[in-house]
Amino acid sequence: MREPGAGDRDRRPRGTLSAAGRGARVPGAHPHHRRRDRLARPGADLDQERPLRADRTTDDDIEDLLRRHAPQVLGALVRRYGHFDPAEDAVQEALIAAAAQWPEDGVPENPRGWLIRVASRRLTDRLRSDEARRRREETVAALTPADAFVAPPPGEGPTGQGGRAPSEDDTLTLLFLCCHPALTPAAQIALTLRAVGGLTTAEIARAHLVEEATMAQRISRAKRAVRGAEFRRPEPEDRDRRLAAVLQVLYLIFNEGYTATAGPDLHRTDLAREAIRLTRSVRRLLPHEGRVTGLLALMVLTEARTPARTGPDGELVPLDEQDRALWDRTAIAEGTALAEEALAQGPAWDYQLQAAIAALHDEAGRAEDTDWPQILALYELLVRRTPDPAAALGRAVAVAMVHGPRAGLVEVDALAGASGGHYRLDAVRAHLLERAGDHDAARTAYLAAADGTLSEPEARYLRARADRLAL
Repeated sequence: MREPGAGDRDRRPRGTLSAAGRGARVPGAHPHHRRRDRLARPGADLDQERPLRADRTTDDDIEDLLRRHAPQVLGALVRRYGHFDPAEDAVQEALIAAAAQWPEDGVPENPRGWLIRVASRRLTDRLRSDEARRRREETVAALTPADAFVAPPPGEGPTGQGGRAPSEDDTLTLLFLCCHPALTPAAQIALTLRAVGGLTTAEIARAHLVEEATMAQRISRAKRAVRGAEFRRPEPEDRDRRLAAVLQVLYLIFNEGYTATAGPDLHRTDLAREAIRLTRSVRRLLPHEGRVTGLLALMVLTEARTPARTGPDGELVPLDEQDRALWDRTAIAEGTALAEEALAQGPAWDYQLQAAIAALHDEAGRAEDTDWPQILALYELLVRRTPDPAAALGRAVAVAMVHGPRAGLVEVDALAGASGGHYRLDAVRAHLLERAGDHDAARTAYLAAADGTLSEPEARYLRARADRLAL
């Protein structure tokens, strides 16, 4: 299957489709597929499934349903056929068919099975076009019962059928594949956003500030790297390491959304929300895994502060100066409950501890009410469990808030080699020098930090702090 490149039509941008010209948005569907003659409508036999009443299902309901089922359907096809690229295209055609048909006829009782059946037929049609694949497909078809193309919803399939019409949700298995150890972190993120998140190549490229053709090549290389990888969850002895990779990718996606590392915008809402949505999906599948619950808590508690992070002109507002009345209290309540649950689910590792720290920040009605001694105690545990320089830098700030800025500066200076001159180290040093009254040194550090970041809002904020000290 040819990968999209410069000038190619991306097969997955979002569009609006229905037989009447308005309907559910399809995750990844191209607007050129819009057809009033229901080009993607499946065969008449599919209409035999009893639909739900169309007047009770909104376009947003259908969009949410398609987005939720898309990775499950792709996982089912990859599990059965092992062809990632053609399977992805076939799933898109099934989503287009659903967006065209469901708003008019109603949602089938088993939407996932409907999508898998349509996508399976489209995929087998594609495989037949190649002679070698045609022979392989005929062999599989001869050995597969006819009802194998009708997949039950997750958890409702008959037991003992193995690979036939898998009853489990394949979203997590697909995430494991997208975060395969053979891929670089950048490739893992891109493939996850494309295959599981439903973002288009163009959307992923914009989020990473690269050309669409460059991102298409990155995704293409990632798909080639996992071609032939067995579609299954890791063995028990490898599960923890692979799950850690999945969670790290989701966390990286969230961090890039919450504080963009480059470009004109401080916050990329689509990436942050997509990371939270995917993490909720993983938690639904692994509800008793403390690391997953902790990561979701951390994301929800952090995202709750978003309304107060920027001023009227988009300028960055630091945590201690934010209007906390703007924080999302509903999200804070959810995140705090998740953080407590995560700590009760087992050993407290990175995400559980970070979530507990975020909860302490969010629970403080004023900056001066923050329980810094407790935060410092949590950071002491965190730095013993992870070599992450960001955790060590957070601990240095907590030391300064408990023992004074000079004590914090000692900790910051000790991190200079390990952090490799990262601009955040200069930013924290500048803040502590300002608190200590050394304004000339603080101004120099603020300007060094501003020169080191590619984020335009952060650079403007840091230069403004430096300019204020020059007065």
